[in-house]
Amino acid sequence: MNQEKISDFIKEVRTKSHLSQEKFGEKYGVTYQAVSKWENGKNLPDIAILKEICKDYKKDINELLENFPSIKRPNRKILLIGILFLVLLGILISFLFQRHEFQLKTLKTTCDAFELSGSIAYDDSKTSIYISNITYCGEPNSTKYKKLECLFYEIDEKTKKEIDNNVYEGEPITLEDFLKQVNFKVDHYSKSCGMVKEGALKLEIKAVDENDTTTMYEIPLSFGENCS
Repeated sequence: MNQEKISDFIKEVRTKSHLSQEKFGEKYGVTYQAVSKWENGKNLPDIAILKEICKDYKKDINELLENFPSIKRPNRKILLIGILFLVLLGILISFLFQRHEFQLKTLKTTCDAFELSGSIAYDDSKTSIYISNITYCGEPNSTKYKKLECLFYEIDEKTKKEIDNNVYEGEPITLEDFLKQVNFKVDHYSKSCGMVKEGALKLEIKAVDENDTTTMYEIPLSFGENCS
């Protein structure tokens, strides 16, 4: 995903629509803080919301998801060198810079105690995963923890394989405050999306309080079906 392009796009359409961050957020069911994070590149909107914004402002979502630079057309004088060069150049450009059509799936959690925004974007050559806005909605918990770790991993043939990790260790904070700063952006996941099995992706939170008591949370992730 091209995070900078998405941030610039959201800021541009909001300001051209003469909407404050608060009014823009209300339009898509989020807070003004979320809009601010989108525009500053600190977070990205859920893929379903991004689709809706692109639809409202007539933007091709694939342009925002691609990381490839735009290609300038060759100078016409160069093309006059010969018909053979023109044919070979055309074939090369077509091969190297063909348009990538991304497929999208929304990541959700089946755990009642947590909510999050997540997505998998993939084409024939790569898979990207993005997770943000993780919130705790279980039993009230005001406990402060001196160390918290959020591990993003995959279960592959009963083996836990780490994908990414967020760790906090310092002045004791609540679980809710820790989750505000947790997000995962994996641009080039090692596997193709078609090989990611439903139920294989999970988040694990390990929280150690000031009495050295450890609390564990497991958050299974679901995208409904295997990628095609």
